[in-house]
Amino acid sequence: MNKKQKKMLCRIVASFLLLGLALLVPATGYLRMALFLLPYAVIGWDVLWRAVRNISHGQVFDENFLMALATIGAFFTGEFPEGVVVMLFYQVGELFQSYAVGRSRQSIASLMDIRPDYANIEMDDKLVQVDPDEVAVGDTIVIKAGEKIPLDGVVLEGASAVNTAALTGESLPRDVQPGDDVISGCVNQSGLLRVRVTKAFGESTVQKILDLVENSSSKKAKAENFITRFARYYTPAVVIAAALLAVLPPLLLGGAWSEWIHRALIFLVISCPCALVISVPLSFFGGIGGASKCGILVKGGNYLEVLADTEIVVFDKTGTLTKGVFNVTAIHPDQFSEGRLLELAALAESYSDHPISRSLKEAYGAELDAKRVQQVEELSGRGVRAQVDGTVVCAGNDKLMEEIGVKWHPCHHIGTTVHVAVDGAYAGHIVISDEVKPDAAEAVAALRRQGVRRTVMLTGDAKAVGEGVALQLGLDEVYAELLPAGKVEKVEQLLREKSPKGRLAFVGDGINDAPVLSRADIGIAMGALGSDAAIEAADIVLMDDNPVKIAAAMQISKKTLAIVRQNIVFALGIKALVLLLGALGMANMWEAVFADVGVSVIAILNASRALKTKGLKS
Repeated sequence: MNKKQKKMLCRIVASFLLLGLALLVPATGYLRMALFLLPYAVIGWDVLWRAVRNISHGQVFDENFLMALATIGAFFTGEFPEGVVVMLFYQVGELFQSYAVGRSRQSIASLMDIRPDYANIEMDDKLVQVDPDEVAVGDTIVIKAGEKIPLDGVVLEGASAVNTAALTGESLPRDVQPGDDVISGCVNQSGLLRVRVTKAFGESTVQKILDLVENSSSKKAKAENFITRFARYYTPAVVIAAALLAVLPPLLLGGAWSEWIHRALIFLVISCPCALVISVPLSFFGGIGGASKCGILVKGGNYLEVLADTEIVVFDKTGTLTKGVFNVTAIHPDQFSEGRLLELAALAESYSDHPISRSLKEAYGAELDAKRVQQVEELSGRGVRAQVDGTVVCAGNDKLMEEIGVKWHPCHHIGTTVHVAVDGAYAGHIVISDEVKPDAAEAVAALRRQGVRRTVMLTGDAKAVGEGVALQLGLDEVYAELLPAGKVEKVEQLLREKSPKGRLAFVGDGINDAPVLSRADIGIAMGALGSDAAIEAADIVLMDDNPVKIAAAMQISKKTLAIVRQNIVFALGIKALVLLLGALGMANMWEAVFADVGVSVIAILNASRALKTKGLKS
């Protein structure tokens, strides 16, 4: 409990004691009113002040106005105890709400613990702690065992196990050694690391994640927008209804004015929309907080709402369903030795950072002389063309071979085939295979259990490779040999095939899938640890590469939406019933207090369930 909440608790206790004293003292007239005004002032002065301030700013019809009008009206009609009790219980509800929101914020604040406090820089053979903002790209920082990694970088010296749990939700540490990338926000568990900084703190992974989470509340779900609009019209309507209830019956039916004014005041207390205005945003906030504890970053409540209605999930293959770690598994030369064919392909691909290019360079093993390579041209979705030792080398897929008019032949090995042509003549091909992620098949099965109707894979790989992976994982459909533009076209087609209320999610690595991530109803970035493109392009970011978490995210979204619906139905149902009873004179101020504060507390308790992610079954 924070300082503000403790202060409010003290006011509640003081007001309760003063109310008890006022009830015990046998007083009448102005003295009795003064005795009840004391606890009322202690507990209600801030509500009255907010009501006056909001009215001066043109915001008349809010819960502060309703509480002020109802309680002051109770004093004017001589119902002193009821005026104090209504305000007291309202503040109890406000305290409970503040505590519940605090708990939600703490779950996200636990993610905020990834924010580093300092970075170690070596100066005059001593380690000096500086603010991470002061460290420039290219500087070398030192990270001791147990310290947070303050900035993104590359390990220069040392070996260690790095705990990524704060980012991914996974407790299994990752081993790093010289040459490996490290991400800010992780914890160095064992050895001393010297790291060359590759990104300024403002551009680091930890800062992007913190900005993403802090801004998630700005993107409201339809249910939240509905409640905001509902309260805008509902509150003035009930104030007018209460005024008519106080005035019309005495004028038309000749009843006692005091009785109908009392009924109108009860009507006002009952009508306060606190339960809806508080619990619905709190439910979405809790869902986002609960997801963040699992390493799932959701950019707003609106994306939780869309995810719950997803019926088609479209996957990219490489890095999403497969590890994206390619190995050369076969070399079939036509006119060169295996070593020479591999050397030509590796040199042609030497300037590319594509996983296939990296696998060719790793398979070659020796250091590549960049001076031997000139006029490198990346050909999107086809391969690369370069001058190697004065000869024109083309390395890529069958589309590239057909484009340059070279006759090629397929390989019996399943995998990605890189054809090589030298000066317009076919030189052979190299087969590269990717490994399916161990959890990929379970992820597809888990999505079906969550109600996903179709699972589709899009890949630029050969048809045989794509169909082999799809068969292994139990996917419904696969479309292979697609260029980046072809993936967008296929997603457009699938969007036209979904049901009116259904949604389509695209899952990709976020690096080269930005157009498709943006075009889908909801974009999910897989394996996005450290990928700026993923964090920017996707609506939901999974901070590790475990595809099972897609189903977990869907389960969290459905649970959150169920809680929102429960709160809306419960709050409106109880209020409608008690409003009717109040108008008919069959509900007193105690029922009114329950319909306001009691319903709010129950709705807030229910909304807090969205934070709990233990026991999730995907």
